[in-house]
Amino acid sequence: MRMFGKAGKAAAVAAIAALALTACGRTDSGTSGGSSSGSEAFPKGSSIGVALPQKTSENWVLAEKLFNDGLTSAGFKPDVQFANGGVSEQQNQISAMITKGDKLIIVGAIDGAQLGTQLKQAKDAGATVIAYDRLLLNTSNVDYYVAYDNFKVGVLQGQALLDGLKAKKPSGPYNIELFAGSPDDANAKVFFDGAMSILQPKIDDGTLKVVSGQKSFEQAVTQGWKAENAQKRMDTLLAGTYTSASLDGVLSPNDTLARAILTSVKAAGKPLPVVTGQDSEVESVKSILAGEQYSTINKDTRKLVEHAITMVQDVQSGKTPEINDTKSYNNGVKTVPAYLLPPVIVTLANVKTAYVDDPILGPITK
Repeated sequence: MRMFGKAGKAAAVAAIAALALTACGRTDSGTSGGSSSGSEAFPKGSSIGVALPQKTSENWVLAEKLFNDGLTSAGFKPDVQFANGGVSEQQNQISAMITKGDKLIIVGAIDGAQLGTQLKQAKDAGATVIAYDRLLLNTSNVDYYVAYDNFKVGVLQGQALLDGLKAKKPSGPYNIELFAGSPDDANAKVFFDGAMSILQPKIDDGTLKVVSGQKSFEQAVTQGWKAENAQKRMDTLLAGTYTSASLDGVLSPNDTLARAILTSVKAAGKPLPVVTGQDSEVESVKSILAGEQYSTINKDTRKLVEHAITMVQDVQSGKTPEINDTKSYNNGVKTVPAYLLPPVIVTLANVKTAYVDDPILGPITK
């Protein structure tokens, strides 16, 4: 997980605080921004609930600090909770936020399908619900969704895998394996589907060979996004499938799993394959600089938190939050109005320029 020094934390917090304060005075110019009704949807200074999942990645750890400081700077009372104990803890935390009187609840779900009761309670209490980073499923009781374009993340990962393979060996066929995220995370299947939109045609024409035969999302999942689960599966694949065959590439959905996969390959004494990732974790950025991990995805948490806070300000003041996608995210009951930020692929070719404004990664990549 990303380790933040005092200077890095201070810089990140200062940045989001400045963004929040700037957003206070902005005027709507988005595709679906509404005009002010002239009345507040809820009082200024209200408590805002932020329900976050387990601390499984550096970006969640950073989000906690950014929400606390950004909401405070914007004039709200932040109520930020991590559910490291699992789904039941997150359910209880959201219920407590409702009881406390939080006027708006931002939810980064552990399992987006397991919060229906709590979200109905929130709506019955008059609270607005914003899904953050992960879609809330099978419920009408969610108002907005703010995230990076997760299908595009998968597309970028699939293309990066192809580009990395071609750079190492101009022509195929290439032997690859597929890894996916945790099945209780609504994003995991979206990442996988995005990647497979690029990879499946190459599997069909024989350019790519999934030697293990494990091609489906269900076969590729990594429970809990846990590194040890990815490493164990990679160990098993190497021992059972790659005793003589070479492994050319691995689709990994995030950096934590990418490093676990590389650890497994190193332990087996085999050449390192092309491995994708996501989240721009410090150790993976260092790995890219060292020529080991091939790629990651830059999804600047500061920008995502900033836009979530902007949405809070809009709702509080009676405005309709800006959205830029009204078609893509059907949660099984409704299509949730979304604001999607663009992800950016990072490889050795652009790693030294991708993070110039990042207070944590900028100094590392100089």
